[in-house]
Amino acid sequence: MRPLNLYMAGTASWFVNHGIQGVMFAWLVTIVLRESPQMVGIAQMAMLLPALLFMLIGGSLADRFGGRRVAVLAQAFSVVPVLGLLAVLATDQLSFATMIGFAVLMGLAQAFVTPARDGLLNQVAEGRIQHTVVRATMIQFSAMLIAFVIVGQTDRVGPAPVIAVQALVLILGTIAMRRIPVSAPARRPSDNALWRDLSASVATGLVTVMRSAPMRMVAIQNVAIGMFFMGSYIVTIPVAVRDIYGGSAADLAMLNAANAFGLALTSFLLMRVGYIRRPRRALLLAQALGAVALGTAGFGFDFPVFAACIFLWGGCGGVAMSMARTIMQEQAPYDQRGRVMAFFSFSLMGAGPFGALLAGAIAGWWGPGNALIAAMCGMLTVLGTLAVVSRGSAEGVSDLGR
Repeated sequence: MRPLNLYMAGTASWFVNHGIQGVMFAWLVTIVLRESPQMVGIAQMAMLLPALLFMLIGGSLADRFGGRRVAVLAQAFSVVPVLGLLAVLATDQLSFATMIGFAVLMGLAQAFVTPARDGLLNQVAEGRIQHTVVRATMIQFSAMLIAFVIVGQTDRVGPAPVIAVQALVLILGTIAMRRIPVSAPARRPSDNALWRDLSASVATGLVTVMRSAPMRMVAIQNVAIGMFFMGSYIVTIPVAVRDIYGGSAADLAMLNAANAFGLALTSFLLMRVGYIRRPRRALLLAQALGAVALGTAGFGFDFPVFAACIFLWGGCGGVAMSMARTIMQEQAPYDQRGRVMAFFSFSLMGAGPFGALLAGAIAGWWGPGNALIAAMCGMLTVLGTLAVVSRGSAEGVSDLGR
């Protein structure tokens, strides 16, 4: 099997896991345990916090030891907490504390899998970076659609069979990633050299991103996504499903599927269109339209309209995500791809814990509908500032247009 196909298979397995985990975790904490919006925010923060602490380290390890090795080990580790959650459910020991433990371990695995997998993309892309990025994005969210179909059966079959499927998919994906034929890094330092140079290695990736106007813009808008979009997705929307619509696991899965279908659909259309000549302009415009769609969902419409808004939000996200990853992959120096992509993920996931807390607090104070409107306003403010600053500088005039 071609290296690219093995890469896509491993990527698909992780995102099937991610889709099942996202719905199942939110359902268990929000609907089964009936936690408050603030506690839902804390639980989701526990899932995201390891990324803040370890994502950049994961990227450095991928550059030094090879993305395949780090991705395989981290994904194999992720099977452990999934099996642990399965045992908790089988023995009827579910509690908020057990969900926090599960969240921390899965977040830790993601902190290492994500930059390692992204760093591998250039090695299997066969010279077509934007096409491969768009294809990978489409595969990711198509896999999540499959996951949402699986997790949508939870109300009928119970959570244990769904989580068992999650564990199996992770194992199969680990095997696929292990089979990718890539060359090992030229330099393989000793453990002492690794830890002595690690802080300098992380700093190098940060400096590289901050010195590049295109990558710097992506990083700033990523922070805004973590603050306003991610918290809405993992905290506010599940609370809205429970408190406004009286929904079930199937309703939550359907909303996640609507979002993922929008992402996959626009990714497919981008593949048909071909190369986008002005990815930075497309990125900002897509994020602005997505913010409006998300805010519209907060006005208390019937559930089908609410779902349609989430679908449109996902469609805009498909364009934005593809353009953001394309910019980073094309701009990253060859020997710093793991660190640069780690910073890309870090700028997104690192803001996520604060976004989860913010979304939980606003949803608890003002209700989930107003929390979605507030997220729209916050995101549009950041995007407007980026556009004005870019147009106000000699570099930014040409930069925004490309």
